[in-house]
Amino acid sequence: MTDIGITTPGLLFPAISLLLLAYTNRFLVIAGLTRSLYEQYKETEDGTMRVQIVHLRKRIKLIRHMQLWGVVSFIACTLAMLFSLFDYPTVGSIGFTFSLLALLVSLITCFREIYISGYALNMQLESLGKFHDEQK
Repeated sequence: MTDIGITTPGLLFPAISLLLLAYTNRFLVIAGLTRSLYEQYKETEDGTMRVQIVHLRKRIKLIRHMQLWGVVSFIACTLAMLFSLFDYPTVGSIGFTFSLLALLVSLITCFREIYISGYALNMQLESLGKFHDEQK
């Protein structure tokens, strides 16, 4: 394995930080949407809302996993820098590799969450189309 030095893992810090910020933002938006949808469901008990609530539950779970793997990546990146700083370059390289793998898992999970989000939006648009057709 190639020795990486302290600057290579340092390059990931801004990227991981921005990803965690974006993940947190997604979580806050989903939390607000869930609360709003819950209130609407209590009033109307619409069947399509129930399906949306199921999808929101899946998305919240995926976002938690995205955040978890992002934090693991950040910790591994920090450890890689520490090991490189204290002249353990091989262990630092292993930590950096693990950081990249954890980041990859986080991004793949993000892809799944985005896919479910698109599916849920399509369902809502179909429901809106049916409502529009009934009004004619």
